[in-house]
Amino acid sequence: MLERILGIILPVFSIIAVGYFWGRRVKPDMGMVNRISMNVLAPALIFSALSSKSFDVFGDAPLILGSIGIVLGSGLLAWPFAKLLHQDPRTFVPPMMFNNCGNMGLPLAVLAFGEKGFGPMVALFVVSNLLHFTLGAWIIDHHARFGRLLKNPMVWSTIAGFLFAVFQPPLPDWLGVTFKMVGDGLIPMMLLSLGVRLTAIDWGDARLGVIGGLVCPLTGLAMAGILAPFLGLSPMQTGLLFLFAALPPAVLNFMVAEQYRQEPGKVASIVLVGNVMSVIFIPIGLAIALRT
Repeated sequence: MLERILGIILPVFSIIAVGYFWGRRVKPDMGMVNRISMNVLAPALIFSALSSKSFDVFGDAPLILGSIGIVLGSGLLAWPFAKLLHQDPRTFVPPMMFNNCGNMGLPLAVLAFGEKGFGPMVALFVVSNLLHFTLGAWIIDHHARFGRLLKNPMVWSTIAGFLFAVFQPPLPDWLGVTFKMVGDGLIPMMLLSLGVRLTAIDWGDARLGVIGGLVCPLTGLAMAGILAPFLGLSPMQTGLLFLFAALPPAVLNFMVAEQYRQEPGKVASIVLVGNVMSVIFIPIGLAIALRT
């Protein structure tokens, strides 16, 4: 079991380490890279995965429901911690709800469960992002305009992907290969970008980051343990749910906090320290996932 877990996590953390050391040496401007990832690579990957035969929109519905329960339940469990820490819930709670199912969840799902685990994890990535851009934005700013969501290429690729999954119209092979080739570039790009982001940790908020790095996976795993017995999941779906639950806060939390000017420095520390601490919780999540 230990050898299998190491075989899963070492490639992921190795690529993150490459991004970290390269980022420290070069100090690149990742703005354009991140825009390409979010506006080109991610939509291509979402459509490719959801429209593929490996994703069953009806069979994976209980897993998607479970992921929504983890997101909402983690927020409810994290709210009292924000009050105890005398922190603004708008700063602390969203990073506890929205985890790194893109940067880490996707490659870990592939390495742990093969291609069969990839499509369902993409669906969880999509659902989490949609909740982040709607509910997450509303938590930070009750006057947030959701019209921006309709301008997001990931939303349109999600709609198109789910329509293809439901109705399964014919897709030319050359077009399917094109989407897959473009989308396959997202995972290594996101891992490298995460490594670069880790160079910007503000150790002044390290205490809050450590607490957030504990609360996020622990509340997620608690919710997964509560929900899994009632969802009628297959062994692989149960494993994916626990893997999803153990993931650290998403880098996207920092971008959203920066957009709404909601203490982005604190959110960055929660996100980045939490991702460093994932070396503890990812193996725990994988151990539970692989035993199901």
